[in-house]
Amino acid sequence: MMKDIVGICVSALICLLAGVIGSFFTYSAIPGWYAALNKPFFTPPGWLFAPVWTVLYIMMGASAYLIWKKRKESSEAVKGLIVFAAQLVLNTMWSVVFFGYKDIFFALLIIVFLWALILACIIQFNKLSRNAMLLLVPYIVWVSFATLLNAAIWLLN
Repeated sequence: MMKDIVGICVSALICLLAGVIGSFFTYSAIPGWYAALNKPFFTPPGWLFAPVWTVLYIMMGASAYLIWKKRKESSEAVKGLIVFAAQLVLNTMWSVVFFGYKDIFFALLIIVFLWALILACIIQFNKLSRNAMLLLVPYIVWVSFATLLNAAIWLLN
């Protein structure tokens, strides 16, 4: 039991680290550049993003850990973890491109690929653990919304 708690914490910290890296590019761009953008009516308040992403990163970490535990039993687990790592890299890259480079269109391309990798991860994880798959459902729902938001911001600017 303690081994699982430590494993989930380590996995969650890895995912949270992706968020921390992205936040280095995000926070400095919010008051000036992002605030000046035309945004759609359905843009959530800024305070909502940090708590939502924190919960999602923790859920992602728990999901990945459930698959990590199966890596010695199944090559499918290793494939799933590779897809998971790839989507986590794209997740971080989106913040760098959108907020750091202020390239709304390229960020849109990244988030579309991110969404596809999350879906691939969900499919792969479902082969091994229904719970691991279910932990990723809120993530793909949020990224679906974020994709719509990114596209709307691109169109409005």
